[in-house]
Amino acid sequence: MMKLLPYLMIAAGASLWGIIGFFVKALESAGFSSMEIVAIRALFASFFLILIGLVRYREQIKLKSAMDIRYFIGTGIFSIVFFNYCYFTTMSEINISMAVIFLYTAPAFVTILSYFFLKESMNLKKIMAVILTISGCVLIAGLALGDSNLTFTGILTGLGSGLGYALYTIFSKFALAKYTPFAITFYTFLVAAICLIPVTKLWEKADLLLQPDVMLFGVSLGLIPTVLAYILYTWGLEKTEGSKAAVIATVEPIVATMMGVFLYNESLAFIQIIGAILIISSVIIVNLPGKKNRKTTVKTM
Repeated sequence: MMKLLPYLMIAAGASLWGIIGFFVKALESAGFSSMEIVAIRALFASFFLILIGLVRYREQIKLKSAMDIRYFIGTGIFSIVFFNYCYFTTMSEINISMAVIFLYTAPAFVTILSYFFLKESMNLKKIMAVILTISGCVLIAGLALGDSNLTFTGILTGLGSGLGYALYTIFSKFALAKYTPFAITFYTFLVAAICLIPVTKLWEKADLLLQPDVMLFGVSLGLIPTVLAYILYTWGLEKTEGSKAAVIATVEPIVATMMGVFLYNESLAFIQIIGAILIISSVIIVNLPGKKNRKTTVKTM
């Protein structure tokens, strides 16, 4: 059971990401733009992480070197901020189904980047798992090939969203050589908040944000599918390979799809059920017993 615990933590963190749409829909209805919601998420996440850090993890959140901020610029800006910017731009350029497909190219990016930068092994099992994951995401998104209107910008930013999503795994792996999962999560959202708040000028909507119902959704967004989700995911990532973590984390679209069905009465087509089965199959395949992989060597950048 203990061997499975890291995988369960990764799946749990990804599942919490899957319910983020509930909070986003509420804040959108209140009048916030997509990037303002990202800023709200980073702001409240940072608030909770600072409180937790000061009370329980004071030693962990101390920077060992000023140069180490590069890791968190990686996870905070090149991953969190960059990923969201690309993802929302893709949605405005092409249909949402295609945007989701591009986002879940992330496992493929992680597998390739892990091979080159983290020296993780590449084998047929991982390649099969990535192919099944991407195929499953295509089906879950309900893609109608004949209805897709692609643009160069949409393709470029779509691939960028997948790359940005993958970079959290890669930069975290480097940071884990010196920092705990909590410290990584702490600095990731602190850097993201520092970057996003001036860009979005969130203070201009302070009156709206301070309304009790809006504040409740904002606080919940920063706590449940953010702080808790990233702590669980990063803890699991510390104890497994980045490429495996990325594949397991694709339970997120399954959770998101089920939430849409049960909370928002969205229809679940047969082809989407098949997609969910493919993704679950990819998780099983990547964890099948095989030759023991050599220990991953984590290098500093």
